[in-house]
Amino acid sequence: MPSNNSRMNKIDEELRKEISNIISLELRNPHLTGLISVSKVKTTPDLRFAKVYITMINEKNKKQNLSILKQSSGHIRSALAKRINLRNTPELVFEFDESIEYGSRIDEILKDITKDLKK
Repeated sequence: MPSNNSRMNKIDEELRKEISNIISLELRNPHLTGLISVSKVKTTPDLRFAKVYITMINEKNKKQNLSILKQSSGHIRSALAKRINLRNTPELVFEFDESIEYGSRIDEILKDITKDLKK
């Protein structure tokens, strides 16, 4: 069954690239602020849903950005259908990817600990 797993990984990666391009090049919303990046996509095995994990840098309002992306998911999905040849284009579910923030928080804690140790 590894071939199915590698197929899903290829689909996830292709979706990630295309969704990222669509968000950065085609979404024309003045209320969308900062740099929005698609960190990963996880598609269900039946290809009905795709969880799209996003990170944002220099954004003014995270919740507003996420709300705009959710409202634009129909447009993003139809643009995706034109670019990727899948029997069904999955429904997109946008979520924050907390892993980068979590990692930077851990980095800050480690820096504080090493400062304290040096004193």
